[in-house]
Amino acid sequence: MKGMETDDLVKSQLLQKAAQQRQEIANEMHEITDRTEKVLTNALIIGGSLALTYFLVRGFSSSKKRKTRKAKAKAKPAEVDDAEENEVYEESGASRILSQIGTAVASQATVLLLDLAKEKLMEFLQAQAQKKANENS
Repeated sequence: MKGMETDDLVKSQLLQKAAQQRQEIANEMHEITDRTEKVLTNALIIGGSLALTYFLVRGFSSSKKRKTRKAKAKAKPAEVDDAEENEVYEESGASRILSQIGTAVASQATVLLLDLAKEKLMEFLQAQAQKKANENS
């Protein structure tokens, strides 16, 4: 009879350990899921911000390139003297400088927007974590 009692005792201890391990695994999975959600949300916001910035920069800079190309195309077929030809290239040089300045400003704006988006996202995630903690309590 003692053998059966010890077997039952060992079995109940093993079942308790198994239940504890299941609970720990469930908690770890919940933490991993939360971290994954945060990372994916960050990635989506940053990716969206980058895509939006890319399209905005491309939209602004492509219109300048088209104008300079049209100016060069018009200048080449027409027979103009050297002074007029130099003016076309000087304007394109100035527009290049403006384009570079625009690109620099756009990249700085991108950094600023990404930083702002990151801060807002962190605030949102902290609020969500606090909300979940309050619900669990």
